Amino acid sequence: MNDSLIPFHPHWLYRGGVVQTILGSQFPGEAVLPPRKMHKIPVGPRSAMISLELENKNNKSPIILMAHGMGGCSESGYMRRIALKLWKRDFGVFMMNQRGSGPGIGLSENLWNGGSSEDLDKMVNYIVKRHSKRSLLIVGFSLSGNVLLKYLGEGRTLPKNIHGAFAVNPPIDLKTASQLLCNGKGSAIFNRYYMRLIRRQCQALAECFPEAVQPEGKFKNIWDFDTVYTAPVAGFKDVEEYYRKSSSKQFIESIDVPTNILCSKDDPFIPPGVFDGLCGNGYVNTLFPDRGGHMGYLTSKSTPLGDNRWMDYVIVDWVENT
Repeated sequence: MNDSLIPFHPHWLYRGGVVQTILGSQFPGEAVLPPRKMHKIPVGPRSAMISLELENKNNKSPIILMAHGMGGCSESGYMRRIALKLWKRDFGVFMMNQRGSGPGIGLSENLWNGGSSEDLDKMVNYIVKRHSKRSLLIVGFSLSGNVLLKYLGEGRTLPKNIHGAFAVNPPIDLKTASQLLCNGKGSAIFNRYYMRLIRRQCQALAECFPEAVQPEGKFKNIWDFDTVYTAPVAGFKDVEEYYRKSSSKQFIESIDVPTNILCSKDDPFIPPGVFDGLCGNGYVNTLFPDRGGHMGYLTSKSTPLGDNRWMDYVIVDWVENT
């Protein structure tokens, strides 16, 4: 990571992690994108993902693959903002929609989860096949950040095209993150927000695949949803096994691709202690600012990109210097 990065300084009116998280999510900013090319990637007998590509003509520049967080999609504000900034700097960008998300809603008989590294592998191989001579940089946000770290460190043979990875606020301990999301500071607000998005995905699942497994009963929070749907559909005996086997913390020491992890110390879902003991891997660099919330990072002053989105600035700087 660039040693000359401008440090993060939040505005004094919105210093707290909960406030940063809410403002970053509910005030995403505008990003008018040029026409994108749609790709449909099969990930199962009756399942497909949609990825949207911002093409460029510079065959020597890297391709950037971006994957969204829980409840998000390619149309999430942060995805659109950062994709546009990268495209304007002459990078090709793929905006991945996880199973059942965004433009791909209703195209898969099941929904993605925090351990869906097989789907990421299919997406990576699809890009590498189409752009075999170009390097690939991967950015995973929030839950996709956990998927990305798991993918890099679980022992699979990775394409040589992958030159770097960046995980933004990854919940590397899924059980801890789920508990905080359900019962931590601001949990009532966050639960309403995320469950509204997930119920929308479940409704499309029921309409398009009425014979597929559906979430049963009422689920008030992500723990309930993972208990009644995620764990059994993904083949785990219970939610505890899903969280244990899908958490990327156990895989980080095995990563051998240059990788950056960004996570603020006041993230409402990810306590800084979960990263203790992960400093032994020379391939993994970490950046833990004191403030920023969960993918908020709204600064008091404009960054070199001309706005107050420090997260965008850090990612663009990393891409330009990799």
